[in-house]
Amino acid sequence: MKIAMVGSGYVGLVSGACLADFGHHVVCIDKDAGKIERLEDGVMPIFEPGLAELVAKNVAAGRLSFTTSLPDALQGAEAVFIAVGTPSRSGDGHADLSFVLGVAREVGENMTGDLVVVTKSTVPVGTGDQVERIIAECEPGHRFSVVSNPEFLREGAAIRDFKIPDRIVIGAEDDFGREVMREVYRPLFLNESPILFTSRRSSELIKYAANAFLATKITFINEMADLCEKVGADVQDVSRGIGMDGRIGPKFLHAGPGYGGSCFPKDTLALLKTAEDYDSPTRIVEAVVKVNETRKRAMGRKVVDALGGLDEARGKTVAMLGLTFKPNTDDMRDAPSVAIAQTLIDAGVAVKAYDPEGMKHASQMMPDVVMCEGAYQAIDGADALVIVTEWDAFRALDMKRVKSLLTAPVLIDLRNIYKPQDMRTAGFTYISVGRS
Repeated sequence: MKIAMVGSGYVGLVSGACLADFGHHVVCIDKDAGKIERLEDGVMPIFEPGLAELVAKNVAAGRLSFTTSLPDALQGAEAVFIAVGTPSRSGDGHADLSFVLGVAREVGENMTGDLVVVTKSTVPVGTGDQVERIIAECEPGHRFSVVSNPEFLREGAAIRDFKIPDRIVIGAEDDFGREVMREVYRPLFLNESPILFTSRRSSELIKYAANAFLATKITFINEMADLCEKVGADVQDVSRGIGMDGRIGPKFLHAGPGYGGSCFPKDTLALLKTAEDYDSPTRIVEAVVKVNETRKRAMGRKVVDALGGLDEARGKTVAMLGLTFKPNTDDMRDAPSVAIAQTLIDAGVAVKAYDPEGMKHASQMMPDVVMCEGAYQAIDGADALVIVTEWDAFRALDMKRVKSLLTAPVLIDLRNIYKPQDMRTAGFTYISVGRS
């Protein structure tokens, strides 16, 4: 099957490479000529473990190619996936659908045969209806079906998530769309991956509802962590205790500095706006968004307190390890580190930082932070160490060396990757999240 994938960012590139690995012939399209040139040279625009190797393998096999021309890519295609960005619209928080709808019009104007148009981008309920209407207005002269197929990829584990998914959600309104999508995902039948066919609007809402629920779990355990600190409990024990309940489950119950990334912040906001449009308030999601935003700066104040408070902190230096919103990605979108660093800088604290993959993007977003070439360079001469992102490289630091490089043995662990007793034995003033 020939497939066109419009958008060569995180979702489009991972999806395209994985579909090519299934045996389909995939053309990835992007208007950024420079990005296409780099992809043809094997240079990935994002960091995702295993992606460069997967792309190279399928390019060499002739199943994966890149172009800037959507009309060329549509020649002979049986399905076209729309995988372009839907950022929060400036001013009102609604999802910006200009890229999605622009692609829809170009598809309608350049169809060469029967085609299934698949919305892979995360879009509000009813977007598929708009896409269908736009294509119909172009009078393409061929049969087409508009399908919703949301992605559920975790950054850092995206290839595995695509190939061994919890479920595949397909929102289709006709047999033509359903049959083509069955063929697209037929290789996954061998893994017995569950495919859920729904209406198009249900599929669109499933994506937002899933992300909002996961964001709620994160925010809930973060609030429990605050309570644990007040009452002398251990949030990790609480998390394990409730996570062992099969109705709750252990995932996304790890206390920390708040969620970030490309999905949760914008998707929860977009869901709120959709609910407002339909006069159906989502008060729980409202609270989640508000609590998460305030938490990031609260973590910055936690560091200031560890330095002795505002008066004592001014003029001191903090080493920050980890900048990306999670490990195994270079994604800095809505990363807690940005708000934490700004809170420290506003308090007169100098910040040095290191991240294994996020330095390029971070340096543009955090111009007042000194970027270092390694963890120990960042730590050298600092008055305290803050762990913000739980990269594996930070889980086994040489604590004797860390202590010798710091001017004071103060460690603020915002991801709870070390044991309090071990750190106290090593002579550190150790502060974590939700643990006394």
